Amino acid sequence: MKIPFSPPYINEDVINEVVDSLKSGWITTGPKVKALEDEIKNYSGAKEVLCVNSWTSGAIMMLRWLGIREGDEVIIPAYTYSATALAVYHAGGTPVMVDTTADFNISVTGIRNAISPKTKAILPVDIAGFPCDYDEIMNLVNKPDVKKIFKPASAVQKKLGRILVLNDAAHSLGATYTNGIKTGSETDIAIFSLHAVKNITTGEGGAICLNLPEPFDNEALYGKLRRMSLNCQTKDAFSKSKAGGWRYDITGLGMKINMADINAAIGLAQMRIYPELLKERKRVFGVYNDAFSQENWAVKPPAIVRGKESSYHIYALRIKDITEAQRDRIIDEIAKTGVAVNVHFIPLPMLTFFKENGFNIKDYPQAYNNYKCEISLPIYPQLTEKELAYIIKAVKNAYQSVAGQT
Repeated sequence: MKIPFSPPYINEDVINEVVDSLKSGWITTGPKVKALEDEIKNYSGAKEVLCVNSWTSGAIMMLRWLGIREGDEVIIPAYTYSATALAVYHAGGTPVMVDTTADFNISVTGIRNAISPKTKAILPVDIAGFPCDYDEIMNLVNKPDVKKIFKPASAVQKKLGRILVLNDAAHSLGATYTNGIKTGSETDIAIFSLHAVKNITTGEGGAICLNLPEPFDNEALYGKLRRMSLNCQTKDAFSKSKAGGWRYDITGLGMKINMADINAAIGLAQMRIYPELLKERKRVFGVYNDAFSQENWAVKPPAIVRGKESSYHIYALRIKDITEAQRDRIIDEIAKTGVAVNVHFIPLPMLTFFKENGFNIKDYPQAYNNYKCEISLPIYPQLTEKELAYIIKAVKNAYQSVAGQT
């Protein structure tokens, strides 16, 4: 049996929505992008949502909007995908890495210890779709002693008056926080990824959620960022295409990172049935939990803890008391059965670029401990009970073959 790791969910509704875009004669940014923004806005509870061509470009744009410049620091976890740190570099800042906790997410104590007068933003990451401790993080940046440390270096920073919290919500569309608050509405800014392997996809894409406090006007900021995502051009392509509408102006240093309607069509059809898709992901997660609860070597990933609930994006299984080499051999054994698994993630300090920039994995022991024994299992709505039983058997047999324990 061949079981892929994370195929996109494509049904007739998705196909029809894309075909509708093709037949419309308008395939770049237009009505379907706006409809998708509205769907995500209504679902997440965010004040405004702007769709762009990737999480990474959205994060770069928002850090540039914040006024990040050389020497400014942005706190991130050491355990995340490279885009989290690369966005900081591309925006002109310096990433400051802190260790994680046993639930994969960034340590709030680590954040506090890393804050300096150079700190302009904190970029927590909802690993596997499980939310970080945002009550604690938002309380931290609003504490008088922390606000006193903050040294604004741009007009936006002065207006905010404290460190910005930008949630890397790439995995967590559909996750809920305390009191049922959905991810996307719990921090100043949150950015979802709509990449091909995510719960909701547009092939490539991202969705920036704006929830800035007063005196910011999120609606006005949406308009500004929309233009910024189109090279700060005063007219979009649709307006320019109308008879006599050719004249435009460029009002700033923008980026070309808009999402196209043909991409938005995929996500739009999926968002309309997302509660159903999320229910199916939770079903798969539950089957794994039931199976691995019987094994004393298995550490199940967090799902529902202290009022927080995952988006069930990744089933990040950990295996007790094994080495990194043993984990790799277990993955090799699973692959022989035709089951595709993955690892989320290789900690940043283990990657060449970050090692060359002075980061050392020895400084992040929990991140390494999470990584060395983690195996991500397939989790998506299309998985059948028969396929899940096959995956579970493959994992258990691989463990027995490598670790030799009962």
